[in-house]
Amino acid sequence: MSTHHPSPLVLITGASRGIGAATALLAARQGWTVAVNYAGNASAAQAMVQQIQAHGGKAAAFQADVGDPVQIARLFTQVDARLGTITALVNNAGVVDMTARLDEMSWERLERMMRINVLGSMACAREAVLRMSTRHGGVGGVIINLGSVAARLGSPGQYVDYAASKGAIDTFTVGLAKEVAGEGIRVNCVRPGIIDTELHASGGLPDRARDLAPQVPMQRPGTAQEIAESVVWLLGDAASYVTGSIIDVAGGR
Repeated sequence: MSTHHPSPLVLITGASRGIGAATALLAARQGWTVAVNYAGNASAAQAMVQQIQAHGGKAAAFQADVGDPVQIARLFTQVDARLGTITALVNNAGVVDMTARLDEMSWERLERMMRINVLGSMACAREAVLRMSTRHGGVGGVIINLGSVAARLGSPGQYVDYAASKGAIDTFTVGLAKEVAGEGIRVNCVRPGIIDTELHASGGLPDRARDLAPQVPMQRPGTAQEIAESVVWLLGDAASYVTGSIIDVAGGR
């Protein structure tokens, strides 16, 4: 990369663990400066930044809960001030809840699910568009949304609320991609299948990835690294003609 151009800057939400962390490390290795966003675990985010710096990469950590519009606004202004204007956003932050049937779910649970998984991703994308779109004086960029194959499986008896939130992400990806395609911005979605990360523990099933492996045609859960490879490919110039795409990384599920 020429010294005249600063390295491209990606903001990854929920980057202190799991898929977000794997994506942060891989992007940094490929020359991206990484804004590592985290909601609560400051030490994990700081460890992430140090790991990137130890490999000669550039990164900084930023606290913000993407379920809160005030914190989203602060996140983007802090990244602007500290690292410059982003050229990519990875909407990775998301939650699952305890497995339950719909008739056992409270309004509060449903509201939190949509607020973080849907509204948070849409609001972060809005901030990214305001900075990257040529219509707003930007130089273009990339937005990648993390969806889930749950969007087409429905996750009955487990979490239809989570599946529905990820269905919204599919539709949002397609619509936004068309909206900003002429403004230098590509928008795509990666849909993981059963991935062995800590997310399952927050749903009360820490062994879920291994337990469900027999349901996967490839007979194993995926890894965060395998998802990161697809995300970072979409971030780069190799995917310059890819927009509005939904890519399943799910072992055939």
